[in-house]
Amino acid sequence: MLELNKVVLLLSVLASVALGQGPVRTRSPSDRSRRGAFNAFTDTQTIGVTEWTSWFNIDHPGGNGDYERLEAIRFYYREKVCVRPAAMEARTTDWVAAADTGEVVHSSLEKGFWCINREQPQGRICSNYHVRFQCPPVQSYWTDWSEWGSCSTTVCNDVGIKVRQRKCVNTQPMPLLLVPACLGHHSERRECSNPPCTAKWGPWGRWGTCSATCGGGRRIRRRTCVRTSETVQCTGRPVEIQKCGKSPCQAKCQLVCSEGRPNDDCSQCTCEDHVLHGEVRAVTGVPVPEAWVALDSQPKVIRALTDAKGQFRLTGICSSSSTLIAIRKDRFAPITVSSSSNATGLSWVRVVLKSAEKPYIVKHPEDKVRFEGGRVMLCCKATGSPTPDKYYWYHNGTLLDRKLYKYAEDLVLWSLKPEQSGQYYCKTSSSAGSIKSSPALLTVIAKGKPACNSTPETHFIRLPMDCVQHGTDSMHYNTGRCPHNKCSGSLDFDMRCRDEAGFCCGVQNTESRIIDCGSYSLPIRAVTHCGCQKCLQPTVLVRGRVVTADNDEPLRFGHIYIGKERMGTTGYQGGFTLQIPPDTQRLVVNFVDPTQKFLDTPKVFILDKKGGSIYHNVKVMRKQTPIDINAGETNSINLGEIEGEDPIGQLVIPPNSFHKDNGEIYEGTVKASVTFIDPRNITTAAAAPGDLNYVDSEGDMLPLRTYGMFSVDFRDETNKEVLGAGAVQVLLDTQHVKMPEHIPKMKLWSLNPDTGVWEEESDFSYTATTTGGHGRSKREERTFLIGNMEIRERRLFNLDVPENRRCYVKVRAYMSDKFLSSEQLEGVVISLINLEPKPGFSSNPRAWGRFDSVITGHNGACLPAFCDAQRPDAYTAYVTAMMGGEELEAAPSSPKMNPNIIGVSQPYLDKLDYQRSDHEDPALKKTAFKINLAKPNQNNFDETNGPIYPYQNLMGCENAPIDANHFRFFRVEKDKYEYNVVPFEENDLTTWMGDYLSWWPNPQEFRACFIKVKIHGQKEVMVRSKNHGGTHRETKGKLYGIRDIRSTRDMREANTSAACLEFKCSGMLFDQAEVDRSVISVLPQANCRRTSTNSLLQEYLLKHPPVAQNNESHGFTMLAPVDPLGHNYGIYTVTDQNPRVAKEIAIGRCFDGTSDGFSREMKTDSGVALTFSCPERKINRESLFQRLQTNPAQTLSQMGRSMRELDGMQVQRLPTRIVAYPSEQQARTQGRRVTSTTRRRVSMRTQQRQ
Repeated sequence: MLELNKVVLLLSVLASVALGQGPVRTRSPSDRSRRGAFNAFTDTQTIGVTEWTSWFNIDHPGGNGDYERLEAIRFYYREKVCVRPAAMEARTTDWVAAADTGEVVHSSLEKGFWCINREQPQGRICSNYHVRFQCPPVQSYWTDWSEWGSCSTTVCNDVGIKVRQRKCVNTQPMPLLLVPACLGHHSERRECSNPPCTAKWGPWGRWGTCSATCGGGRRIRRRTCVRTSETVQCTGRPVEIQKCGKSPCQAKCQLVCSEGRPNDDCSQCTCEDHVLHGEVRAVTGVPVPEAWVALDSQPKVIRALTDAKGQFRLTGICSSSSTLIAIRKDRFAPITVSSSSNATGLSWVRVVLKSAEKPYIVKHPEDKVRFEGGRVMLCCKATGSPTPDKYYWYHNGTLLDRKLYKYAEDLVLWSLKPEQSGQYYCKTSSSAGSIKSSPALLTVIAKGKPACNSTPETHFIRLPMDCVQHGTDSMHYNTGRCPHNKCSGSLDFDMRCRDEAGFCCGVQNTESRIIDCGSYSLPIRAVTHCGCQKCLQPTVLVRGRVVTADNDEPLRFGHIYIGKERMGTTGYQGGFTLQIPPDTQRLVVNFVDPTQKFLDTPKVFILDKKGGSIYHNVKVMRKQTPIDINAGETNSINLGEIEGEDPIGQLVIPPNSFHKDNGEIYEGTVKASVTFIDPRNITTAAAAPGDLNYVDSEGDMLPLRTYGMFSVDFRDETNKEVLGAGAVQVLLDTQHVKMPEHIPKMKLWSLNPDTGVWEEESDFSYTATTTGGHGRSKREERTFLIGNMEIRERRLFNLDVPENRRCYVKVRAYMSDKFLSSEQLEGVVISLINLEPKPGFSSNPRAWGRFDSVITGHNGACLPAFCDAQRPDAYTAYVTAMMGGEELEAAPSSPKMNPNIIGVSQPYLDKLDYQRSDHEDPALKKTAFKINLAKPNQNNFDETNGPIYPYQNLMGCENAPIDANHFRFFRVEKDKYEYNVVPFEENDLTTWMGDYLSWWPNPQEFRACFIKVKIHGQKEVMVRSKNHGGTHRETKGKLYGIRDIRSTRDMREANTSAACLEFKCSGMLFDQAEVDRSVISVLPQANCRRTSTNSLLQEYLLKHPPVAQNNESHGFTMLAPVDPLGHNYGIYTVTDQNPRVAKEIAIGRCFDGTSDGFSREMKTDSGVALTFSCPERKINRESLFQRLQTNPAQTLSQMGRSMRELDGMQVQRLPTRIVAYPSEQQARTQGRRVTSTTRRRVSMRTQQRQ
């Protein structure tokens, strides 16, 4: 045997040398799958002579890299690769060994070779590799073990053996002398045993038929014994007998009928010769044809159908008794009515069917917090027609067992446990549909845990520009804050739908600190401890202005409805303010023009539950001028009139389709006004009614993509009575549907004005017609989609497609263009308009498809949008941001895109094609940006970090870290600063703290005060107000805060600007016990001199002592007025329930210089309180650098002489020095100690006078 091994080894070496491969390279198995560069890979376990295969290359380095998988190679080249290769070699197609490429690669004799592009350094991509394998032509090896065979015995409770085998394989047989045998055994044995013998009954069969239907009988059921051996038996009986048919046999029907006879089941009387006459109409009085008529006792048996006039006849109904009749029809709410008879014996029923309305949640469950062992009630209520009658409750998406929890509209949980924490929502349904409520978060705090985390969160505030902390050079300071989370407090009753006195985590303790700013110090109140206390309930406001989409004409004195209730009226300029209940989840507001000039427009408004007042610029469409049409003819009305383009569709109204409210057919002239919201006109996007959502069969609210909306208004010849229309056809030209997959899904929808939700009216079908369109030289055939509808109560319709290609776009708003994470803005309304671009012109959109708005929170906003994975520009978006009526500026895209400024990294940024609105024309506004909505590829690492997220990953978008990709907006007010000693965030009213030094003393009412300061000078000037306590014992001499603002240039007057400077109003402090006259110092931050003071203001201050001293001309000091003075004094005071709104109104009045106006352009000729002259300092002497250039010798000599003189001063410490200069001028210093600063000044004076 030893000699045989020597021969084999010798042949192996000789074959290797003959093949030119050199010695076989070996590696340990642990190195096989490590990363690195390599050339050959060997396996020392193979016995025998080896040879190399041909080269294989089945992949190229495109996509993610180059993959030469052994499995794939075997698939394409089955016979050319051995079962167990001994080695592998990889080279590029340029014949460079893998070890010399410097690339990161992977290898395995079991898997093959692969190289991944994203692992390569410096953005390189992998080379194109081909590989070959070393195979032994003579090889002996064992195959894998077979599966274990069956046990040798089949008897239960017995012992046997089972066997498995393997084979010794020789791939190419050679003389036996040269083929070493496989080592080991070809079979293995193992003991096996069968389980003990058992006998069990199978399940019971079904009960047989009862032997009698009444008077007593019996029925039988059986079961079978299942056993593994004849030696065991089942215990029990195989048959069961049960009594049945116990009800007594009834005698002959005892029903006595005064008229007719009993029916077959003896349930009621029937009269074959009597006829019940009925009539069914809609609410508008129109007959309802093809309605189902049935008896209420047998609702599934259709007894009759209404005819074209809405009438029906039922035979067999007796007149002497009242009969319940059930009537149903699609898109109408079912109804049950009772028949009536008169003295003549005639029976009739008249029915009015209401349109079916899908369920709509009017009471949502609310977030609650409880301790372990407590109890809680979650409430849900829905309306609809018919009224929803089924409620289902879900916990974290799992349906709760109704029998276990015994719930209906309300869900009550007892003996709460921590694992019952989570999201709860209800789902309700009726025959019209289903809907889900908003989720409510239930938090159950385990025993022994505090209700709130007492440690404050980190919260940085920005310090003034001239305040740099010693040692850190930081301009931010951590004041801490408490998260405004709900907590479990002491409730008077814990089983209400809404906890009357909610508890939240809030500030329990603060401490006063001093911030060292170098040249001065600032006081600050920092949070040290948080605790559970009653929540501050901020006032939730919605404000805005209603104007037309074409020319911004205001809707004057328009009616405002929420549901059926009128809530107010718009002002003369279209303005409105609504106070919203804090438990409102979805706010639908309907604006109605009593003059009928504008369309009635329902809007779904977003809310800021933290009390921020959201400003909405509401656009409405002007009604189309009515045209006269003949009611007795077929009429066609175009939908969408754009010059040079075909209409999107048509309304086709058959003859005699118009009817009055009483159902009477109208004949004559009809005043027809059809207003179309054309998606090809982007300016109409903001006028879209509702929020373009619908509710699917599962109750989820999903988005729609519109191809146009229209409102119809048909009136009689006098233009007074509103007319309805039946069997109206809607034609949609398919040439305007550029996405073919949308055509089969197109539907016609109508808007529910109370809920703001679109509800399905009808499907569309195909038709073809011949027509000559705009600019067509000949008539041609075009394809239309046809839908049918009836114009009843609803007058707003939509051509829409449910779109499932959805994403979320991450957007953040900042205080400035520095984009600091600590300066994010909350309460900013971000709006996104989905656009569909023209082919090849992504910057020129064909049409808009959807309009959405979202409010930024503490972590930005996620806007829903349509997106596409195949074509990056299939959908684009136009995004804007607004805060309190002010448009924010988007991150710039020109002259060069900077990913660090835009907030999105490359190469994804190029794919999204980010462009600010001024990208191509600098003259345009900078308040919007446009992007491609390319759905992220989850296999591409660069696209998994935002700013676009898949629709299923909403949580990933909402919880994205600040360094993840996102788009950015910022406020243009770069030269504005506010500092409060007691920190407060005006966009989150829940951060208010009751403190004597709080800038705003009352969290329910905010009073903003501004003073107008005029500046004469060539440049704008920063103006500061320092605000101290004046007369209150708790605040006297203490700082409230600082305000800085840069003056704004008056474009009408040269070298003149003005600043509207905020100051701390005088008035009651938070304890409402005593008034504080705050002391205000106005200090321009430049070389300024006060030249005049408003005479009325000066007179007021003198008449309302104490009077502040104003001995210095570079500033002005006063005790703030208590009275709300007006523009005649240069003081502007506004009180509102929201601080930002109060300040915006006051600033607008200050800019305008009036007490009731509003302007964004500074007017310095009116309403001024203080005037300063701030001339620019002229440089009238040469600098040291300039003198060194013009006369270096004399300058250096003078510098040396000055330094020697200063050294003499330091040694002698004389009280005064008189130094003679070559120019025979003299300089005198004061008799004081000479400091380093004084020495520098003397040196500078000495140099100057040379």
